[in-house]
Amino acid sequence: MYKQSILLALLLCSIISFSQEIVNSTPVALKKGKSVFQIVNDSTKETTLFVSDKEKVKAIRLNSEMQIMDSLSTVRLNPKLYIGMIGYNEDKSNINLFWTSSSHKDIFIQQFNFDKPNSENKTYTLPLKDEKFVQNFSQNGKFYIMTVLKNSDKIKLYVFDTDGKLEERVIDLTGFKFFKSNYQKTTFYDVLDESYYATEIPFSLQKITPENPTSIVESSKRRKCYSNGNTIIITFDANLDYTQLITLDLDKFKASEKFIKKPYISYTERFELNSNSFLIDNLLYQIKSSSSQLILTVKDLEDNLIKSYEASDENPIIDFKNSNYVQENGGTTKTRILETSSQFIRKINNLNAGISCYKLNGNYLVTIGSVSQEQQQASTGAIVGGMFGALGSIAGSMIDAAISNPTMESFNAYANRKVVYINGLFDKDSNHIKGEIDPLAFDKIRIFFDKDTNVSSQTLYKLDNIYYFGYYDNKTKEYTIRKFRD
Repeated sequence: MYKQSILLALLLCSIISFSQEIVNSTPVALKKGKSVFQIVNDSTKETTLFVSDKEKVKAIRLNSEMQIMDSLSTVRLNPKLYIGMIGYNEDKSNINLFWTSSSHKDIFIQQFNFDKPNSENKTYTLPLKDEKFVQNFSQNGKFYIMTVLKNSDKIKLYVFDTDGKLEERVIDLTGFKFFKSNYQKTTFYDVLDESYYATEIPFSLQKITPENPTSIVESSKRRKCYSNGNTIIITFDANLDYTQLITLDLDKFKASEKFIKKPYISYTERFELNSNSFLIDNLLYQIKSSSSQLILTVKDLEDNLIKSYEASDENPIIDFKNSNYVQENGGTTKTRILETSSQFIRKINNLNAGISCYKLNGNYLVTIGSVSQEQQQASTGAIVGGMFGALGSIAGSMIDAAISNPTMESFNAYANRKVVYINGLFDKDSNHIKGEIDPLAFDKIRIFFDKDTNVSSQTLYKLDNIYYFGYYDNKTKEYTIRKFRD
């Protein structure tokens, strides 16, 4: 039986006063085509917001209290050529904002210096004739564009430093073992060229930021990447028997590979099985399911088993969960609480399975779930389930299509989809912790946003364990920032 989520009502009562905490509100007169991009400096605790429309870009520098320190404006680049902002790098003086064309071939570096308003800009045309764009990263004071050379085992990195200088580096994966989903041996290029369940297009590589909650839609992808310091780790989960990890060293521009075995489930046909993984703190959480069995394992990166949890028709109690068996159906008013673990396991196995992890007060909040393909018809109360409890999607124009903001993307992830999930809490040794889980900052933001939909150009970022939610108020013509805590 469908019913209104109890959590939504409880949150609504608890968050009303808390959500009124505005840390900044800045008058900004924006025209159509509004978008926002933020850069957070963890060392100085300063945040720079880049708010743009079709005519101009305004950079607003904020201190640790989210109060304005400085601002400057410049002309917006030709939107017909440069579709949006994709990344940045910075030093003590300059912030370089990277804009891209739809083909990722044309790159414009727009430099912002609050001491020198007339800063120098640069343009590059990348030679992508025999390459496919895969992903981009901002880390270590550098900006990286990753491509794959056609029909090869070679990754190419375009590396931009803070002076705007470009270096091209190739990482050779020759000798690594790559297999298609049908277990046919192939190349790195062909592994990226595969599509899965009509939800994962060729040459897509889902960027994951474990320091923020990750939606099951994102974590259900078979190809994921995690960036940390001087490394990028790519994981492949198309194979039911193992998770493949490719670690890229950004100092030496070399790579290594590992295979982490998945738990075994007996089967008649392999298509009856489902599996996936999630990487956090050098721990690999893996799930595997059939129509009657679900196994969760935690392993280190040497393939050593740390913990294993299991439920089946013979042993139906999922004793490692801290929530109901929840099914969301396109809106928070269409929430179904499943009665049995058998129902939940069957639904997990029939959809696109995923697992996501989020570090919460020294423990790990783990969501096991599955999502359907996106429905054709739009829903007015589109949802975000999974990690976020009774969350919903954020409506309106979020950001330019090219902008990558994984945190904000998680809010929109479940629009027009069916999702089933459970939440579980585990300590640093992967032992299950019993008890209820308090609402996350994401839950609180969703409740606030549900009450006021006349906003656009949302952004969400984290600083010192506080989430800052920014949005453009279409009525007051102000850009407002509120803060929320887990």
